[in-house]
Amino acid sequence: MRFDFSSLGVMALAVASALTTAWWLNHADARGQAQAATPPAAFAEVHAARGAPAQVLKSADGHYWAEAVIDGRAVRVMVDTGASVVVLTTDDAVRLGLRLKADDFSGTVITASGPVRAAPVELGAVAVAGARVERVEAMVVEHGLPHSLLGMSYLGRLSAFTATPAGITLRP
Repeated sequence: MRFDFSSLGVMALAVASALTTAWWLNHADARGQAQAATPPAAFAEVHAARGAPAQVLKSADGHYWAEAVIDGRAVRVMVDTGASVVVLTTDDAVRLGLRLKADDFSGTVITASGPVRAAPVELGAVAVAGARVERVEAMVVEHGLPHSLLGMSYLGRLSAFTATPAGITLRP
């Protein structure tokens, strides 16, 4: 095997170039994620969750059910980390005073039963025990949902939520 200094120099330059490129890609990706994940300071300050931690106990059926107070009215919801937003049944929307027309159901959401039409709404406030979040994005499904869901548009605004076999703790 023959080895000379010019080959060593070329090899060192290639390795250094590859490592530099990998470092830049890694750091550029991390900076982009940090910027995308950080809301503007004013939004975070005005719309941060407030109150005291809340505990939602696991029910005998294996789900986490909570009594949420939505815009001043009690609504039984199932905690669903797989739901992108809070999702309301039409019955719950009517009880909350949301008067929706057929034209309001302009979106489509995919449920376990398949696609259904949905109306986007913004809720004034959603609270579970002491954990309160204001201005919460939600959807009202036209039909096909047996109960309302407490999704990530609420849960994601908390400082943390942790699940154990016994329950979920919500931390504002």
